[in-house]
Amino acid sequence: MNEPSPTSLVFRHHPRRFGEWKYVYPVVSRRAGGVSLGINLNLDKICNFDCVYCQVDRRELGEREFPDLRHLEEELREAISWIAAGEIFSHPAFQDTPPAFRRFCDIAFSGDGEPTTYRNFTEVVAKAATLRRELAPPEVKLVLITNASMFHRPAVREGLELLNANHGEIWAKLDAGTEDYFRRIARTSISFSQILENITQAAKAWPIVIQTLLMRWGEEPPGQAERVAYCQRLREVVQAGGSLRRVQLYTVARKPAEDFVQPLTLEELEAWAAAVRETVGVPVVVYP
Repeated sequence: MNEPSPTSLVFRHHPRRFGEWKYVYPVVSRRAGGVSLGINLNLDKICNFDCVYCQVDRRELGEREFPDLRHLEEELREAISWIAAGEIFSHPAFQDTPPAFRRFCDIAFSGDGEPTTYRNFTEVVAKAATLRRELAPPEVKLVLITNASMFHRPAVREGLELLNANHGEIWAKLDAGTEDYFRRIARTSISFSQILENITQAAKAWPIVIQTLLMRWGEEPPGQAERVAYCQRLREVVQAGGSLRRVQLYTVARKPAEDFVQPLTLEELEAWAAAVRETVGVPVVVYP
């Protein structure tokens, strides 16, 4: 078997600890289109979803301490300045970054659990927004990568409003079209109807991005009925008055939680993308 090229490792190796930093970690993201500075608020590795494809290693528990906001601010200030100056590409972990990806794209709330379950979520959004304005190029966005499970909570809604008022985007996870398939993948007590309602209400307030991981269970890809149901769920969001910036369809790129999880082919992803475009009429981007 051939070893992966250094360039592929840039995209496939996304550790959530970098150097001496505890809460922030830079990665080169295909979906962001360049460097994304992650913020990990879930050092305890606790999440309200237990997705079969999750790349977080929960065989060992994380840190139980509550995040230190002053420490987080210091790390954000240092990391944003380092990336914005281009110094990141002199580091061995990033020196093979392709030219097209040598740009600072976003500051992303994405860690070892669902970011919006952190009780000081809005306070961190406010701090990240301030530092983005002070230190980052104006095109750098704030991005929330989320399972959309907490949007109905008033405190989280406040954070979403602040995010969107500060050049932010919501990337909401929707991996299924039916309740049964959702339960198989997410392994959560939260209902599928709650997720759909939260996504719909958020999309009615702000244009959002839908992120969908498609996978096969062993040799079995999701069937035609699931694809039709998924497209219908997206269509219902739009029909209810929701705005979808785009849909991101991607597959497994790093080691998942369960060994039976396998990636789809590019052709399979493109078939889903064609169905979404035809049914919903929104932009779709595929990441094999």
